[in-house]
Amino acid sequence: MKALKTLPGWETTLAVLVIAALLGGGLLSPDFLTAQNISFLTANFSEILLMALTMTLLVIVAEIDLSVASILGLCSAVLGVLFAAGVPMPLAILAAFVTGGLAGLLNGVLVTRLGLPSLAVTIGTLALFRGLAYVLLGDRAIAEFPAAYTNFGFGTVPGTLIPIPIALGIVLAIVTAVILHATPFGRSLYAIGANEVAARFSGLRVERTKLLLFVLSGLMSALAGIVYTFRFASARGDNATGFELGVIAAVLLGGISIFGGRGSVVGAVLAVFLIGLINGALTIVDVSNEILTIVTGLLLIGSVLVPNLVARFQAARQRRRLRGDTVSP
Repeated sequence: MKALKTLPGWETTLAVLVIAALLGGGLLSPDFLTAQNISFLTANFSEILLMALTMTLLVIVAEIDLSVASILGLCSAVLGVLFAAGVPMPLAILAAFVTGGLAGLLNGVLVTRLGLPSLAVTIGTLALFRGLAYVLLGDRAIAEFPAAYTNFGFGTVPGTLIPIPIALGIVLAIVTAVILHATPFGRSLYAIGANEVAARFSGLRVERTKLLLFVLSGLMSALAGIVYTFRFASARGDNATGFELGVIAAVLLGGISIFGGRGSVVGAVLAVFLIGLINGALTIVDVSNEILTIVTGLLLIGSVLVPNLVARFQAARQRRRLRGDTVSP
């Protein structure tokens, strides 16, 4: 409880909701709270956790990247095609990272150099990168990856049931949180998101910073693609189709303002776990994928609606307080 009191209000609410989701899932099925099931559930949203970290930074500077899942799929296809062609796995992994970085660079150049809105740009590159993945692989799948690599995808930390991808995600979340909340670079991101014009006049390199964030988003999507490929031991053009909705829903539900300048890594991570646990609880009682998609959509709408309603309520209360102070003798 003492740890919860140190968290800001929305993060505290999310932490309570995560606990409620665990308890609710336990009521729906006695198997939900078993260590094996929790391990399986958390592994299932490890890629969304990874992509949500850099998405958090982008949304804080009032940008967005809807192409993350398509970059994941493209990098998975590149990895699979090169491995099938006889390229050593370390070089194939490097090529996947280069592909992700270049994809992010393309997004960043279109947004920062040509002044195009990131929403429109990344909707376009969402289709472009997914199309390239299909060009590389078509409808076929490449499997039979070395066990040493697939163990990274679905293995656990030695001596525990913690999935390796989730452990990696938590480590990167801690690094991202330190950068965002405890460095001048992180403070500059909040300044850019809060008032880009003022940030530019204060000497911050706004375009260069945003370009860097898009490249980092591409690299993180590449990492997610590598994890996804090894976790399912399969490279396909349609890998992680639709994951961008889960990433955006988690970031916005985590309290990161879509208008920029506000949010935290803790909120985004808690929201990823909350959405994953809700989907897992519904899946364990045989809820269909169509219903899960509806739930994700409702969470996405709620993640935008609830913070705005809270902000309006707080503003109205502040105005009433100011009027009361004005009329009082």
